[in-house]
Amino acid sequence: WGACRGDLGLGSLQRGSPGWGACKGAGLPGTMRASCVLLAALAVLAAYYVYIPLPGSVSDPWKLMLLDATFRSAQQVSNLIHSLGLSHHLLALNFIIVSFGKKSAHSSARVKVTDTAFDGVEVRPLKRSIVYVHGGGWALASASMSRSPAEIRYYDELCTAMAEELNAVIVSIEYRLVPKVYFPAQIHDVVRATKYFLQPEVLHKYSVDPGRIGISGDSAGGNLAAALGQQFTQDANLKDKLKVQALIYPVLQALDFNTPSYQQNVNTPILPRYVMVKYWVDYFKGNYDFVQAMVVNNHTSLDVEEAVALRARLNWTSLLPPSLTKDYKPVVQTTGNARIVREIPQLLDARSAPLIADQKVLQHLPKTYILTCEHDVLRDDGIMYAKRLESAGVEVTLDHFEDGFHGCMIFTSWPTNFDVGIRTRNSYIKWLDQNL
Repeated sequence: WGACRGDLGLGSLQRGSPGWGACKGAGLPGTMRASCVLLAALAVLAAYYVYIPLPGSVSDPWKLMLLDATFRSAQQVSNLIHSLGLSHHLLALNFIIVSFGKKSAHSSARVKVTDTAFDGVEVRPLKRSIVYVHGGGWALASASMSRSPAEIRYYDELCTAMAEELNAVIVSIEYRLVPKVYFPAQIHDVVRATKYFLQPEVLHKYSVDPGRIGISGDSAGGNLAAALGQQFTQDANLKDKLKVQALIYPVLQALDFNTPSYQQNVNTPILPRYVMVKYWVDYFKGNYDFVQAMVVNNHTSLDVEEAVALRARLNWTSLLPPSLTKDYKPVVQTTGNARIVREIPQLLDARSAPLIADQKVLQHLPKTYILTCEHDVLRDDGIMYAKRLESAGVEVTLDHFEDGFHGCMIFTSWPTNFDVGIRTRNSYIKWLDQNL
């Protein structure tokens, strides 16, 4: 208002003076005040929407707030589309994410990319080899097939970097997603494609050393990779076929949503607890009415007999160090909702929750790398799995990042480039180089 007084006969604001261009043609003082108030209100609302309190140790906090706000906006738009009956919210969300993260036309001249299919499952082979399973809550993202409209740069860049730096063949599996298919279809896709790739004639075609093959994945992809590793140990024809497994902030259990990391990071980007529980319900084609009950562990209460024995396999009071358990208390309901497990028995299936697998299964797993992040609800899943594997005699490397957040390893290029993303990727690739 003060800068505009020359246009209103209250001073001598001249052409070329500061504020002239902005105020030329300004209306009445009341209109100006209303406009300024509206702009200020919009700025405050935008700041309120973007800002979330974050621990000082998290990497690039303001950039993370903006990334999280973008993702929350995409989720809200997809939920609106769903409520209007235009499309399933996960299909809409995946479309938005893929559109936002489309890769550029540039690709590495040193990496030969071929799209093909293994036993009917689309894969992307990029003289040691990694079979990679992308994350995205079993419902989002893509292995980045050139024939697919869902070309997204994040996994393309990761697999290209792995191929170049490891001089390796990377097989990135394009498994089917929710809501087109549900558990265990995603596991079947990953197992079928990997079995096909392990055939001697196929390995020969891609010049792969059959003794230097690993399985890897991040988030939900880490879940599928862990499930595949366990299934292979139980198949005499496939046992010892994998030299290593590398799991990046993997999803490993749906029995306890109140581990210390779930409590600590209940609203932390990019994966708040409520969103993770919804991904589980979507994966099993369950009832959204169960979500809130699951958040407080009503699905694995003491009166749900099927869950009691399995809960003992993820007793975090003994599996986690005091530095992580701190003052957090277990949330174990005396009575809950047994209907949840009756309608969604998949919750207690080790194929969906590899952390609850029997010790006899774990002892045959290959050398393992597990990357975890402090600011992630899934931190304790990975750390507990590392502890259980060590107890079973498996050689494990636990790589923990104090400033890391869920999903950070795929955010390494502008504008979503995070310092911790680059460091986690480098550490992961270094381990593979030394162990595969």
